[in-house]
Amino acid sequence: MAPKSGARYLSLSEGDWREKTRAAMDLLAPCRLCPRACGADRLKGETGVCGGGDMAEVSSYNDHRGEEPPLSGYNGSGTIFFSRCNLKCVFCQNYPISHLGNGRRTAAGEISRMMLDLQKRGCHNVNFVTPTHMMPFIVEAMPLAAAGGLRVPLVYNCGGYEALEALEILDGVVDIYLPDMKYGSDEPAKVFSGAPDYVEHNRRAILEMHRQVGDLVLDDEGIAVSGLIIRHLVLPEGLAGSDSVLEFIAEKVSRSAAISLMSQYFPAHKAFEHPSVSRRPSREEYRAAVRTLEELGLENGWLQDEGLA
Repeated sequence: MAPKSGARYLSLSEGDWREKTRAAMDLLAPCRLCPRACGADRLKGETGVCGGGDMAEVSSYNDHRGEEPPLSGYNGSGTIFFSRCNLKCVFCQNYPISHLGNGRRTAAGEISRMMLDLQKRGCHNVNFVTPTHMMPFIVEAMPLAAAGGLRVPLVYNCGGYEALEALEILDGVVDIYLPDMKYGSDEPAKVFSGAPDYVEHNRRAILEMHRQVGDLVLDDEGIAVSGLIIRHLVLPEGLAGSDSVLEFIAEKVSRSAAISLMSQYFPAHKAFEHPSVSRRPSREEYRAAVRTLEELGLENGWLQDEGLA
């Protein structure tokens, strides 16, 4: 399959890449890549709250068939999983990677080769998974990949706890933003993800992402070319604040926004230490979120309610 052209990063000059790489690296010392702004000097060997240091850490890369249909398409999404995370979700389903840091230090040249290999396999995009705390190393690798012939869209697949200063650097680089909107209020964000200011920063980030790339655009084959896809995972007992999240999207982002309303939550990692998230959501809890979606006229996206009791 010939890769599709038109990715936004292809219009960037060598000078643009130098400036973006410099600006991104500046955010590492003191570290302010995410709203925690923990101040670690990662360029001198200090590690941030996320555990990230002075080089990218990659757990794995592969063609992935389990993303939203326009991302996986018929040849898969080319995922690169970064180790560690700037969130501390007690129910993390990828905790060996995100919490335990399983992975290895990976230089920019190797990351660029991963991207090119995924394109060669026929993947529809390169999908950076949990990239927030590793963003400068992605930007560093991108001109190498572009010079090597990378042409597929870039997906920024993140937890939604993002700093505007970092997102502004990505303007013109990222084609498809794939953020979570995990919570509609800060108390559960504090308890379950260690991020008491999640909602404010998440909503600012979503608005900036939408400003950059707009609503989801598909090609003639139904494959994502550009735009925003928002993921929202329904939690038991309404703890995700689904009504508030969906109302924000409808009123402040776009009634045409593509929303992936997910029911796949299951207790993992330390979830059993918190009784309220120690079970899957019920079918009725999920259907309540679907009703809100429908009442707000949010018609674009995907539902997922198989396997619920």
